[in-house]
Amino acid sequence: MITADQLKDIKERTAALKQYLAIDEKIIQVEEEQLRTQAPGFWDDAKAAEVQMKKVKALQAWINGYKEVNNRTEEVELAMEMYRDEMVSEEEVDDAYSRALTAVEELELKNMLRQEADDMDCVLKINSGAGGTEAQDWASMLMRMYMRWAEANGYKVAVANLQEAEDAGIKTVTLELQGPYAYGYLKGENGVHRLVRVSPYNAQGKRMTSFSSVFVTPLVDDSIEVVIEPARISWDTFRSGGAGGQNVNKVESGVRLRYQYKDPYTGAEEEILIENTETRDQPKNKENAMRQLRSILYNKEMQHRMEEQSKVEAGKKKIEWGSQIRSYVFDDRRVKDHRTGYQTSDVGGVMDGKIDGFIKAYLMEFAEEG
Repeated sequence: MITADQLKDIKERTAALKQYLAIDEKIIQVEEEQLRTQAPGFWDDAKAAEVQMKKVKALQAWINGYKEVNNRTEEVELAMEMYRDEMVSEEEVDDAYSRALTAVEELELKNMLRQEADDMDCVLKINSGAGGTEAQDWASMLMRMYMRWAEANGYKVAVANLQEAEDAGIKTVTLELQGPYAYGYLKGENGVHRLVRVSPYNAQGKRMTSFSSVFVTPLVDDSIEVVIEPARISWDTFRSGGAGGQNVNKVESGVRLRYQYKDPYTGAEEEILIENTETRDQPKNKENAMRQLRSILYNKEMQHRMEEQSKVEAGKKKIEWGSQIRSYVFDDRRVKDHRTGYQTSDVGGVMDGKIDGFIKAYLMEFAEEG
C-alpha cells in the first residue's frame, strides 16, 4: 500500500511538469498555430503547410502527455479516498499508483529531449570492428538488439543496407528508425560497444574481446535546409545480394553514392560513402541515399555547434563521440555503461532490446537543460 508521502511526491512532480512544460502557454500557442492552418491558401505551399502541421502536432503531443499524467495522478488520489471508504482494495490503489508513476517518469524523460533534432527519425549504422567472425557476430547481435527495442517501442524499422559476413554475422548494417523522438532516445548509443565472452568461434574455448561501432544520426526531412553541392556527387550502381529469387544479382538496383565533402570550418576534405539496397527500384534507392547524405551533413553541422558550445561550457561533461561507451560481459552477467556508471545483470534482457535503463541514465546525465 502506498504512503501519503508517495502520493504527495507524485502530485508535486505532476505540478512541476506543468510548470516545466509551460502547458498553459502551449494551450494558447496551439490554438494560435491551428488558426494559421485555416488561413486561405494555406495548402498552396505544401512544404510550408507540412512544417506548420508538424508544429501543431508537436505542441498537442506535449499537452496530451501532460493531461494523461494529470489524470493518472488524480486517479491515485481518488483511489486513496475510496480505499478509506473501503470501496477499493490496497492492490487497486497500488496499481493506480504504478500507472501514474510510469506516466510521470516517461514525461520527465521526454522533457529532456529539447534539442532541435531530438524529435526526428534516425539512421543507425553498425560496423563490426576488430575480432573477425566474433566481431561480425557481435555486430549482428547489436542489430537484433536495436530492432527488438524499436519493435517494443512501436518504431518502424527499415534495413537501408546490409552486408553479411562470409561465415557468420554481418560486416555492416544501416537501419532507419521512424517514430517520435527516435534520434533523441538513441543518440546516446553513439560509440564503440565492447563484447567480452567465451567465443563459440574459438576452438580453445577462450574468453575473447571484440568491438563494434554504432553511429546514430538524425534523419532530416524536407523542412530542414541542407546545402549539397551537386558537383561533389558521383554515383555507382551494383547488383544487390540476397537469399535467392529470380531477380537477385541480375538487376543493378543497388546504388553507391560518393560525396566529396569539404568542411566549411576547417577546410578538411573527406569522402562520404553511402550504399543503399533497400528496394529493387534504383531511383528509390538513390532517393534514400540522398536522404541519408542530407542527414550526415546535417549531423556534421550539429556536431560543430556542439563543439563550439562545449568550449564555453567549462565544467560540463563532454560527450566524446566514437569512444568506448559500454561493455557487455556475458560470463560475469554484467552490462555497464562507462559514461554514466549504469549497469545491469540482465544480459539476456539487454540483448532482447531492454536498453531503456541505459537510455534514461544517459539523458539524465548529459541532456542539455532548457
